[in-house]
Amino acid sequence: MATVPAVKQFSNRVNRIEISATMAVVAEAAKLKAAGADLVEFGAGEPHFSTPQHIKDAGIAAIQNDCTRYTAVGGVQELRAAISRRHAADFGSMYQPGDCMVSTGGKLALFNAIQVLVDHGDEVIVPVPYWVSFKDIVEYAGGKCVFVETEETDNFRLTPEMIERQITPRTRGIIINSPNNPSGAVLDPVDFTAILRLAHKRGIYVIADECYVYLNFTSRRFSAGSISDVKQHLVIVGSLSKTYAMTGWRLGYALAPAPIISAMTKLQSQSTSSTAHMVQMAGLAAVTGPQDCVEKMKQDYILLRELILGHLKLIPGVTCVKPEGAFYVYPNVSAYFGKDGITSAADIAKRLLHEAHVVTVPGEAFGTRDHIRLSYATSPTEIERGLERMQEWFGKL
Repeated sequence: MATVPAVKQFSNRVNRIEISATMAVVAEAAKLKAAGADLVEFGAGEPHFSTPQHIKDAGIAAIQNDCTRYTAVGGVQELRAAISRRHAADFGSMYQPGDCMVSTGGKLALFNAIQVLVDHGDEVIVPVPYWVSFKDIVEYAGGKCVFVETEETDNFRLTPEMIERQITPRTRGIIINSPNNPSGAVLDPVDFTAILRLAHKRGIYVIADECYVYLNFTSRRFSAGSISDVKQHLVIVGSLSKTYAMTGWRLGYALAPAPIISAMTKLQSQSTSSTAHMVQMAGLAAVTGPQDCVEKMKQDYILLRELILGHLKLIPGVTCVKPEGAFYVYPNVSAYFGKDGITSAADIAKRLLHEAHVVTVPGEAFGTRDHIRLSYATSPTEIERGLERMQEWFGKL
């Protein structure tokens, strides 16, 4: 009897990727919560603040004014111009509306950029630790990630020398995320500038993920867009999600040379098409309205950072580099490997969830095995409640 060949179920490209690790954690936590568990949630990277009122009002007004139809795929001209002006005012960049596109969240802008620039067999340099989606989006495009390990003992510092050692004739791009998710590390502007010029000289694209660029707690606030002479090989991916507490609105953007923006817009025209018109109007209010809300949220994050670091110090064996931006801590928990059957950060994160009812994300999702990530974008009460549970749980090991 002839053997029936196996039917291929899914495409190779979708089999190359995995579900977002942070979303998987959120989903598992949601199941426990639905069953009645009292969880302290440090998992998802989401501001705990409400969207500022003037932004909400603009979204409501847009609906009432019938901003409910399709717009141009890359966003309304008014918003693209406003994003370009906002970036120029804050960072000294020089982008025109034709150098800007709007997308349904910063992740889609990143996805579009990588699909447009990376082909099968191309290499993309990705510093470690990295945001969970970088690896999978590159691999979905058929590219290969070349990882650059940074050292925790050197505050996860990334240098141009570390990048240059990994460049090959196949190198197509470099992804830079500063402030970094998950470590909170901020790339020194001198090092960042040197990396940008190194890449430009070699004809390599830098994709700068600026999701947390306004949550830089140092005196060295910097955007890759400030260096105008490398613009030809630079794509800036931005988001309003963390800056203005607008995660659920799904509004991001990209700044790049017009031909790249045109190609990204072409791709978007065959996927999501335009971002919701009323959301774009809310975004317009965000980037053109008062910016004191941004500074206030940043100052609150700094206080929350100090609170969570203070509590982490009370857990014997756990060490943590002080983050310089974003709203995460990335403690090293490897001192507990080998205790009570624990072999990895993934084991610790899983047991913290099920035994202590504290939601964290294991470092394996970000390219390291010794850490867990905690978001401190929550209330002081929740930080204290969660860290007390963690201290008690680790104390029993």
